[in-house]
Amino acid sequence: MKYLHTMVRVTDLETSLQFYRDALGLDVIRTHEVAAGRFTLVYLAAPGDEEAQIELTYNWDPENYSGGRNFGHVAYAVENIYTTCERLQAHGVTILRPPRDGRMAFVRSPDNISIELLQQGPALTPAEPWASMPNVGQW
Repeated sequence: MKYLHTMVRVTDLETSLQFYRDALGLDVIRTHEVAAGRFTLVYLAAPGDEEAQIELTYNWDPENYSGGRNFGHVAYAVENIYTTCERLQAHGVTILRPPRDGRMAFVRSPDNISIELLQQGPALTPAEPWASMPNVGQW
C-alpha cells in the first residue's frame, strides 16, 4: 500500500491555486480536465516531495461546500516555520495559530481547509513577533 493524495474540493480554482501554489509554495504536478464530468483536477506537492500530493477538485457547476473544519487538516513539514509564515502573511494569509513554540502553526485555505505547518527537525527557538501572537479564529 502507498499513500497517493488527499482530495480537497475547491470553489474557486484560481484563488485556491494562489493559496496552495503561490502562498504555501507547492508545485503543480499535473492538471486533468474532465469535460464529460465537468470537473478539473489539479495535483500539487511540496518541492522535491511528489510522493505526498494534494488533489484540488474543482467542479465546474457551482456547489456549496461546508464543514472544512470537520475535514481535519493537511500537514506539511517546512524548513523554517518562521520564514514560511512570513511568506504566507505576505500573500495575505492569516496565521490562525502562530508558531509561538517554533514548532507548529495553522492557517486555512480559501475553502476553509485547515493546514498544519510543522518545523522539520527540532523546534526553532521561540522568537518575536510569533511568541507573543495570540490565536485567531478556529484552526
